[in-house]
Amino acid sequence: MANSKLVFTDSGGLQEETTALGIPCITIRENTERPVTIWEGTNVLAGSDKSKIVNAALNVICGNQKSSVIPKLWDGKSAERIVNILRSNLLSN
Repeated sequence: MANSKLVFTDSGGLQEETTALGIPCITIRENTERPVTIWEGTNVLAGSDKSKIVNAALNVICGNQKSSVIPKLWDGKSAERIVNILRSNLLSN
């Protein structure tokens, strides 16, 4: 997937992966349990409407896809933060 120019999916996991990789994603569902991928990421929720799907794809093909950022705390350091919290709490007790 890392070499993809565009991903079509109905998978929540792929919505997150494409956002993390900066790859445009068109989600073929009416809703998402990962709205941050729409607000900040590369995901467009197109539903099952053929014209929305085609328009979203054309935007990517024509270079008009939305800009995105990696969401806060998606830096790959969650384990480090968890360890620090556990250390802090265990040492204070």
